[in-house]
Amino acid sequence: MNGHPEDATDASFDGSLPKTPTGIAGLDEITQGGLPKGRPTLVSGGVGCGKTLFGVEFLVRGATEFGEPGVLMTFEETPAELVANVRSLGFDLQGLVDEKKLSLHHVHIDRREIEETGEYDLEGLFVRLGYAIDTLGAQRVLLDTLESIFSGFNNEGILRAELRRLFRWLKERGVTAVITAEALGERLSRHGLEEFLSDCVIRLDRQMTEDVSTRRLEIVKYRGSGHGTNVYPFLIDRGGLSVLPITSLGLEHRVSRDRVSSGIPRLDGMLGGGGFYRGSSVLASGTAGTGKTSIAAHAARAACERGERCLYFAFEESPDQIIRNMRSIGVDLQPWVDRGLLRFHAARPTLHGLEMHLTTIHKCVEEFQPSLVILDPITNFVMSGTPTQVKSMLIRLIDLLKTRQITSLFTSLTEPDGSLERSEAGVSSLIDTWLLLRFVESNGERNRTLYILKSRGMAHSNQVREFTISERGVDLVDVYLGPTGVLTGAARFMEEARERARASAQEEELEARKRELARQRLAMERTIAALHEEFQAREEEFQRLIAQEQSRQTIERTDRAKLAHLRYDHGEVSDSSEERMDTVGTGEQDGN
Repeated sequence: MNGHPEDATDASFDGSLPKTPTGIAGLDEITQGGLPKGRPTLVSGGVGCGKTLFGVEFLVRGATEFGEPGVLMTFEETPAELVANVRSLGFDLQGLVDEKKLSLHHVHIDRREIEETGEYDLEGLFVRLGYAIDTLGAQRVLLDTLESIFSGFNNEGILRAELRRLFRWLKERGVTAVITAEALGERLSRHGLEEFLSDCVIRLDRQMTEDVSTRRLEIVKYRGSGHGTNVYPFLIDRGGLSVLPITSLGLEHRVSRDRVSSGIPRLDGMLGGGGFYRGSSVLASGTAGTGKTSIAAHAARAACERGERCLYFAFEESPDQIIRNMRSIGVDLQPWVDRGLLRFHAARPTLHGLEMHLTTIHKCVEEFQPSLVILDPITNFVMSGTPTQVKSMLIRLIDLLKTRQITSLFTSLTEPDGSLERSEAGVSSLIDTWLLLRFVESNGERNRTLYILKSRGMAHSNQVREFTISERGVDLVDVYLGPTGVLTGAARFMEEARERARASAQEEELEARKRELARQRLAMERTIAALHEEFQAREEEFQRLIAQEQSRQTIERTDRAKLAHLRYDHGEVSDSSEERMDTVGTGEQDGN
């Protein structure tokens, strides 16, 4: 917060300064709410920096978005010229005038008239401006530009007095005023007093870097309020001004556990089966022709198939060329463009400075609200700045996308004679998932391989996979580890053929042994069956002999009983009688 002894009495605030939102994209975030309400703001800058457009948009946004009518008083351009000039930004000043939301006034000041009358003050200006404010009920005022009012002054004392009087009058009317002034070198204004009388000072400038121009904005001071202290790039296009409200963000962004597919099933498998984390940053690096853009196209198609939006920034090829080339590998992106889910933004890196590219990307993200952003390739940014500047710009971009939970995929070209495990843009340490593609030369062939150098927060494969591109798209094939190392392409095919032949021969040998065992089993079973039949025959013979013996014994007992009956032929006899008879009989026999 800056101040000056001449206006120290104006700097006593209670810390809750009322603010007027500008409606300018990004500026209200930098100023933490807008410009100081009911106080003057000085917008300083050189020729072509956008001072007048800044002030006009401040009035237009107030009238259309916040219900605050405004008065525009110009000392250089006529209302007709101003209306025509800002029409290209989509601002209809005449329509706002007709709706009584805006009042345009042109005040012509002739230096010769000032010299002839001698005495000069701003009373007439105050009367005219006050009438316009009262008539419209205006709450916003633009004075463009301040130097024109005092162009004929040679008396420094009168000039300073009238300047103080002007700023004091604006404060007394309670209008939020934007006053434009021309910067001269390091000075913010021609007279060197305006910046001290203003409660907020904003400087606009243009920076040239290797013949590339970038518009920048800086808040030099803001009484009674905190504000962004960095230099911010801003863009002027059909939507007005857009200020990039970040230089670097704190590491406080939320993370997601949701996964999004890469569009290549086997690559998803190498990443634990689910693909990338939503909102993470992915880098695909490799030498020319390794298939980086093909991976990006698969990811874009997969996002669109999920019903999500994809924003594709191309820095080498036109959208039509990318669409045509990807059709050759079975990836048709045109239907998604037609449905509005895929948007291309193609431009050479040298078209803008790094800050302007960052601002453009930021604006496109704000408008399109994508779930996936692709930058192909980021290494071309090296042509627009130093490696340090490129890294700084990409850090800010990665932070921006992560805070919005937008998955980002960057491709990076690696020099063939350089280290493959190094990104030319120097952002590898910021990347969550790094895919490394490279060529393997053997047997007169160049074959692509892919492996995951790192993937934070998830288990991932450490294997090298052969990376094939055909009319069916991208696929990953298990590489063959032969006696001499990893084999790819024809060498892999030949080794796999030999392996299949060896496996076939081994299978045939196993089948032969299996058939021999079957024959031996059959012979054994036949032998067992014969032995079983022989044993059964012997067993049957033995059972027959037993039955014969039992039958003989039965017959013998029967015959003995019959013989006993025939000898005595009288009823039953007791056992003692039988014994006696046996004794008699024995005696008789012995006597004989």
